[in-house]
Amino acid sequence: MVVKSNFRLCDVILDESIGRSTPDVEHERAVAIFDLIEDNMFQPVEHDGGPYRLKLSLADKRLVLTIVTEDGGDVATHILSLTPFRRIVKDYFLMCESYYEAIRAATPRQIEAIDMGRRGLHNEGSQILIDRLSGKITMDFSTARRLFTLVCVLYWRG
Repeated sequence: MVVKSNFRLCDVILDESIGRSTPDVEHERAVAIFDLIEDNMFQPVEHDGGPYRLKLSLADKRLVLTIVTEDGGDVATHILSLTPFRRIVKDYFLMCESYYEAIRAATPRQIEAIDMGRRGLHNEGSQILIDRLSGKITMDFSTARRLFTLVCVLYWRG
């Protein structure tokens, strides 16, 4: 039997106002949430432990992370400017569009090259997220990558 840490997410909710997008984006969203719930390390600074529920939303061009315990107790709300993410998200979208086009018609070598670029941008955005939440939330890189995917979904509505 695997014992899970109390410093983890047990649920991730995207604000209802985000709406639905293209099938590719919806797939990215579903996979990121599933993978995030299955394996993550998420620790709000100065909190005794969860597990936690995280709601992501947008308000006035800012990312709002609302954290509650599994039973609904308030933990924290963090509001981040999206300005540091704009360039990386825009570049990431362009790479994703190229990747989705490539998987339909390109050679395996072309697909691999585009995917390497896409992963590099994703890593860069994930590190920005870790840096912006420093002193507020501690997380591992895999958790940051999945959360960055969800930040992108907030932008990308198809």
